[in-house]
Amino acid sequence: MKARTLKKNKINVITLGCSKNIYDSEVLMGQLQANNLDATHESKKDDANIVVINTCGFIDNAKQESIDTILRFAQAKHNGLVEKLFVTGCLSERYKPDLEKEIPNVDQYFGTRDLPRLLKVLGADYKHELVGERLLTTPSHYAYFKISEGCDRPCSFCAIPLMRGKHISTPIEELVESAKKLAAKGVKELMVIAQDSTYYGLDIYGKRRLADLLTELCKVEGIEWIRLHYAFPTGFPEDVLEVMANEPKICNYLDMPLQHIADPVLKSMRRGTSKEKTTKLLNQIKERVPGIALRTTLIVGYPGETEADFSVLLDWVKEMRFERLGVFTYSHEENTHAYALEDDVPEEEKQRRAELVMEVQQDISLEKNQELIGKKLKVLIDRKEDGNYVGRTEFDSVEVDNEVLIPVSENYLRIGDFTTVEITDAEHFDLFGKVV
Repeated sequence: MKARTLKKNKINVITLGCSKNIYDSEVLMGQLQANNLDATHESKKDDANIVVINTCGFIDNAKQESIDTILRFAQAKHNGLVEKLFVTGCLSERYKPDLEKEIPNVDQYFGTRDLPRLLKVLGADYKHELVGERLLTTPSHYAYFKISEGCDRPCSFCAIPLMRGKHISTPIEELVESAKKLAAKGVKELMVIAQDSTYYGLDIYGKRRLADLLTELCKVEGIEWIRLHYAFPTGFPEDVLEVMANEPKICNYLDMPLQHIADPVLKSMRRGTSKEKTTKLLNQIKERVPGIALRTTLIVGYPGETEADFSVLLDWVKEMRFERLGVFTYSHEENTHAYALEDDVPEEEKQRRAELVMEVQQDISLEKNQELIGKKLKVLIDRKEDGNYVGRTEFDSVEVDNEVLIPVSENYLRIGDFTTVEITDAEHFDLFGKVV
C-alpha cells in the first residue's frame, strides 16, 4: 500500500543495543543533517516517512528485540504509514541473507560499516570532513566517545568480531578534534567506549596508546570528566593507571568486563588469563589508583560451568567486593567457538546462578553506599524526575550504575551542572543527598 504523505522526507532513526550503536546513530544523523535532511531519533510522533533501524545482534534477547522492531515497522510500511524502511547495524551485518528472506518488506539491509552506502540510499553524500560531527541523542552534557571499531580478541562466546570486524583505532588527532567539537556544544563528560579500549593504538601505532590518548583528551578545555569503559584485562596497559592517578579529569572509575574467574571456564572462554593473574591486576589497579570504583560484568551458565566453577566465582565476588557489577546468562551464539560446545546448563539454573551473584552484589553495594553517608561528593546533574534531581558521582556511569537523588523542593539546580552534595542516606543502588 502506498504511503499517504507527499511531504518532504523525514527520517526516523531507531537505535537498539549498546552505546556503540548510539554513537553510530548519532554519526548517521549528523551526516544527514549536514546534507540538509530532516532526521530525528526515535520520534514519538510517527510523522517520519522513512525509518532506519540500527539493530543489535549480541545475544538472544537483543536479537529478538531487533527482529520485533523490524517486524513492527515492516507492518507499518505495509499499512501505508511508512514509505521506506532500512535496517542497519549488528543483526543486519550478521544475518542479512536470512533477514532478506524472512522479512522482505524491508527496502534494504546494511552492515555495520556501510554508512556511505546507507547515506547514498537516503539521498545524502558521505562528508569526510565531518570528523566528530554528530547529532547527540544523549543530554547535551555527556556523550559516548568511541575510540575504535571492531575487536581482535578470540573470546569463545562472543560474536562481536563477526558483526563489527577486526579492530580499527581512530587516530589520536581525530579524536582530540572530535572532543573539542563536543566541548564546544557543551559536553562536559566523555564516556570512552570501544569493543576493547585497552587494545587502542596497536593497529596504527604498533603499540598501545590509550594512556597517550587520555592525556591528550585531558587537555581539551570544557571537558571535565573522562570515563573509561570496556577495558580488557589481558595485556592491560599499566601506563593508563599512572594517567588515571595523576589526571583529575579522569574519573576514578574503570569498567573491565571479566566474564568469569574459574580457571577451567576462563581457558574454555579463551580469555588468555587466569584467576591469579586477574586478581593480581585488580589489586594493582586498586593500589595504583586509590579510591577507584571498579565495574565488571560476568557470564554464568557457560557450557561446562560446574557447580564448583560457579562456587569459585561466587566466593571471588564476595572477596573482591566490586563497587559495580552486572551479570549475563550465557547465550549460545552461532558461528562462535563456544557454539561447538554443548549448552549444558539449563536456563533455570543459569537464572538461579545469576540471581545468587546479584544477591551477593546487592549486599556489597548497600554496604559501600552506606559508607558514603556524611561524605561530600561532586555530582553531575543528569535530569529531573519524580520530584528529584537525578545525578551521578565520578564513580558511576550512565544507566548502569548508582544515581544520586536530590529533592527539587529544596534546591534549584541546572541539568548538566556540577554541584557538591552531602550524602544523607543510601539504598542498594541509590544515594540520597542535599546540596552543600
